[in-house]
Amino acid sequence: MLFFPSQPPDAVLSLPPLALYVHIPWCVRKCPYCDFNSHRAPDALPVAEYVRALIADLEQELPQVWGRSVSSIFFGGGTPSLFPGAAIGEILAAVAARLRLAPGLEVTLETNPGTVEFDRFEAYRAAGVNRISFGVQSFDDARLAVLGRIHDSGEARRAFELARSAGFDNINLDLMYALPGQDLSGALSDLEQAIALGPEHLSHYHLTLEPNTLFAAKPPPGLPDEDSAWDMQAACQARLAEAGYAQYEISAYARAGRRSQHNLNYWQFGDYLGIGAGAHGKITLPAEGAVLRRWKHKHPQAYLDRAHGPERIGCEQRLAAADLPFEFMLNALRLLEGSELSTFEARTGLPRSTLDAPFAEARRRGWLQCEGERFHASELGQRFQNDLIGLFLAT
Repeated sequence: MLFFPSQPPDAVLSLPPLALYVHIPWCVRKCPYCDFNSHRAPDALPVAEYVRALIADLEQELPQVWGRSVSSIFFGGGTPSLFPGAAIGEILAAVAARLRLAPGLEVTLETNPGTVEFDRFEAYRAAGVNRISFGVQSFDDARLAVLGRIHDSGEARRAFELARSAGFDNINLDLMYALPGQDLSGALSDLEQAIALGPEHLSHYHLTLEPNTLFAAKPPPGLPDEDSAWDMQAACQARLAEAGYAQYEISAYARAGRRSQHNLNYWQFGDYLGIGAGAHGKITLPAEGAVLRRWKHKHPQAYLDRAHGPERIGCEQRLAAADLPFEFMLNALRLLEGSELSTFEARTGLPRSTLDAPFAEARRRGWLQCEGERFHASELGQRFQNDLIGLFLAT
């Protein structure tokens, strides 16, 4: 067994920071690798109806979070940039009227380079959005075509420049590697073009064939093997560090002071309200000693039909104590700096001794490092991330 630093006799479940996630489920078309809750947009989007549904959904979530401040807001999808700035502003105004907003609130809007124009960027900024996240994925037009993206590399650069011109000084670029037909030089070329634009944040992640996607059913030819993908990852990590982007999570790199506060809240096992079709939420209930997960109906029309009543909830689950170590580590071990034993106790209500057996096994395999209160995945553990996290599954 491990020796942990001294601890209080009983762990106490306490409230973590709170964030808000807003899901807008429509896209121009569904990408073959995407497993998110996204649906092809109709000819006329029901923007006004959906905004009303989001506000009604939010109002019914409020009793769970009375008196708490929201530390970040994230508009995800789907493609939130299909909605005009006025609609985003109406949602944010409704949030501000119903919840306390923390000073320096980070408000992120995911955008597709093929669905935004300059006046819309200015409208988003006027609405209260202060961070833009572009789903670029690649600057190689042939790779973009294979991925089913609706933009080309020129449109991606133009969209970035328009966002800068509109005054956005906090921009993330999503970039993938290990793409069909891609080699190491291609992955580095994509990265160089991203770095040249000067974003504050880069999300750089491996293309995976997720279940229930077109790529999973029919894998595209030319996918790099595991060793080639690892070489891409290692070379790109080195180049990002050289360019001044510090890695703080498996796939996240940021300039100083520009980490994603919203995503950090997820990885630190914080709380979040989820509103919108298919949106997930996680709320800590100290009085009940419970952690509640809740998600909404996935199909946009089903959500619209039910959003104004309690039937908007597709399902909810109070996590069993046996499931909490896995749930916590699934997030915390993505962070390079890991977490602390005291944080585990506060966010789960479980004593640190719960971790004795899995920690001992993880250290035996060389996957985990512990320094006093703090623990994190080793370099080897990062490579075998899924196996490491699997050690914390309830048995």
